[in-house]
Amino acid sequence: MKIHKEGYASIFISIVVVAIINLLTLFFVSPAYPVLGSIVTVITLVLLIFILSFFRIPKRIHAEGEDIIVAPCDGTVVVIEEVQADEYFPDKRLQVSIFMSPLNVHVNRNPVSGEVLYSQYHPGKYLVAWHPKSSTDNERHSVVYRQNGKEMLVKQIAGALAKRIVNYLKPGDQVKMGEEMGFIKFGSRVDLLLPLDTEIDVKINQKVKGGVTVLGKW
Repeated sequence: MKIHKEGYASIFISIVVVAIINLLTLFFVSPAYPVLGSIVTVITLVLLIFILSFFRIPKRIHAEGEDIIVAPCDGTVVVIEEVQADEYFPDKRLQVSIFMSPLNVHVNRNPVSGEVLYSQYHPGKYLVAWHPKSSTDNERHSVVYRQNGKEMLVKQIAGALAKRIVNYLKPGDQVKMGEEMGFIKFGSRVDLLLPLDTEIDVKINQKVKGGVTVLGKW
């Protein structure tokens, strides 16, 4: 397992803060209140371990196939419904939304191989990620992929805690399924807007893994 490059600064700052807190506790708290000093040490170390785990990149065998769509992130499927596209597409699309908790791996991956047609950042609000309007009102980054004449849009959506979206793609890029497309820090969701005739192979509340779970075929 590796640590994602987006976490280097956060992890460094966290280590410095934890070290300072524990040194101050050691000299000024523990001598008079040893139990309290131990509690502070345990809590800060647990928080540091959490931050380290948040930026983890576990080793996985990614799915392969020409007509499949894989999950772009780890999380839970919370929406499968037909919607009117609010961006790029003028027609109705099949929306699949995946909620990412702070405990999930937060690397985002390309759901298909193909060409990037569109890549656009949108500033916005920070509603909780499961709020229906988070898809259209929150900070987000949208990417459109084209494969064999078919197109899909993927939105990285910030949540109440996630306030930094990273996306590495630009129009004209040729990408491979399962490779990194970006990263979202601290809880969020990812929406996919797919053609209406897409065959969906997942269900509501199903747990999925980025680059591994097959969401459907198109």
